[in-house]
Amino acid sequence: MHELRRWLSAAALITLFALTPLSALADEVKTSDANAHILQAEMALQGKDYLKATIEYRKAAELSNSAEVARKATAVAFAYRFDNEALRSAKRWIKLKPDNDEARIYLAQSYFRLGDLRNARRNFKKLVEKGQEPPGHRLMSLVRYLSEDHNPRDADELMRALAKPYKDSSLAHYAVAVLALEAGDTAHAMERALRSSELNPDDVKPKLLYARALLIDGEPEKAIEYTARIIGDDPDPDPDARMELAIMYMMSGRDDDALSQVNQVLLEQSGRSDALRLMAIFNFRQEYLDAAWDDFQDLLATGQYRMDSLYYLGRIADVREEYDRAILLYREVLYGSNAVSAQRRASALLAFEKDDIEGALEVLNEFAETSPSHAIEMVVAKAQLFASLEQYDQALMHYDQAVRFRPDEEGTALSRAELLLRMGRLDEALAAYSNAVKRWPDSALSLNAYGYTLADRTDRIAEAAGLIRKAIKLDADNPAIIDSLGWVLFKQGRFDEALVELQRAYDSFDDHEVAAHLVEVLVVLKRRDDALQLLEAALEKRPESQLLEDVRSRLFPDTP
Repeated sequence: MHELRRWLSAAALITLFALTPLSALADEVKTSDANAHILQAEMALQGKDYLKATIEYRKAAELSNSAEVARKATAVAFAYRFDNEALRSAKRWIKLKPDNDEARIYLAQSYFRLGDLRNARRNFKKLVEKGQEPPGHRLMSLVRYLSEDHNPRDADELMRALAKPYKDSSLAHYAVAVLALEAGDTAHAMERALRSSELNPDDVKPKLLYARALLIDGEPEKAIEYTARIIGDDPDPDPDARMELAIMYMMSGRDDDALSQVNQVLLEQSGRSDALRLMAIFNFRQEYLDAAWDDFQDLLATGQYRMDSLYYLGRIADVREEYDRAILLYREVLYGSNAVSAQRRASALLAFEKDDIEGALEVLNEFAETSPSHAIEMVVAKAQLFASLEQYDQALMHYDQAVRFRPDEEGTALSRAELLLRMGRLDEALAAYSNAVKRWPDSALSLNAYGYTLADRTDRIAEAAGLIRKAIKLDADNPAIIDSLGWVLFKQGRFDEALVELQRAYDSFDDHEVAAHLVEVLVVLKRRDDALQLLEAALEKRPESQLLEDVRSRLFPDTP
């Protein structure tokens, strides 16, 4: 069970890279070919070619009888999220060490990441059945890790299967309830939470989860009433219940009631860090920045929620335009849910407020080294940074690398195609969009991007219309797709119909590009006054929009 608790934390992964020096690994490797692959892997890592490094480590593991080589190969592949490579290395590791819990964990999780729930279940089942702790405790140990992979439906299905033999375990039912709720199955989450509570009436957590499911299910008053009753029925209310009630009040817009619950918790337990954190967030939300600053400084001093404290202190400094301080604070946010946004914001501030491009890139590079699981995201971040600086060749180089690392990432592929458009490489952009539609034929996002580009940049209007109408069927209320439909109708000369669709898009998405399209249609319909009024209103909101300025100079050249 010790291995389960260590499993996949960011700190453990970073430590794992350092646990076995390269020289120690090489001493154990039996063949010079394996040594050569390890050397190639290390060189690739230094050159930020993460995929090559992963492949070279895996090749070394396959040639070696060293479990440590297989261990490192698995860890590197897993950290950089090359899941097929991680699976191959984990299989080698488990072959060398069939009773090793850590190897089994990586193997199970690799199957899970790849969507092979049958093999994931088989390997997780071995872990749950092994050891001295009750199965319910082991299932609970899996919850956080399954949750972190951001695949809630598969996690829910897997946990239900794993928990099935343990019908009399309160913790097993609770584990299922947690992941069912994350998957959006509120009814099943409530059912399992109630069963967990029946089996262990003294445990408040299943009751609070039941209340949270009510809230998510659109029953805030019932959730609040249920939680308040838990508190009222207990002569010594659990502070966790008060905290849950405070969060429910905040989510329902009842900030004063939320504050009352938090103050009560702090009155009873003055050093309780989660209450101090909620108080600090409350003050931040209310824009009481001085109070929020003091609260987060106090929270930082407790040693708890350190990353949250640094992130919000950075945001406060950012709002105050204390950019040097904001950058320093953001850069210290190295893990947790805010880490990526913090590092990207630090980089942006350096680039655009301090005119320090090298410093901006250094932030992204250092974070990639510190947090391998986000290394590919940082490649994309660098591509976006170079694109915003109009250094398009550098941007394209990084997008090419990101697409090679993550060929299944639709958003990255589309961003690369958009960059090609900005570079004036229309044929290459169209080919990239066409490939995206072939790769993701049922994606409204790809269909719309390709269809709009055809309508806007070519005379292939009929083809564009077909793509956009297919996108509309998949996502009928998306204003960006409705805008594309309006624009293709405009290109077809169906101006009245175009106006209806574009106005519908603009009503739900006040965007400068939609406004520009509306202006074009109004001018063609000889409603120049309306068009100018709309254009001026849009420019007032987005004075920096080059698109709107281009429309003004083209359609209203005599207007100041």
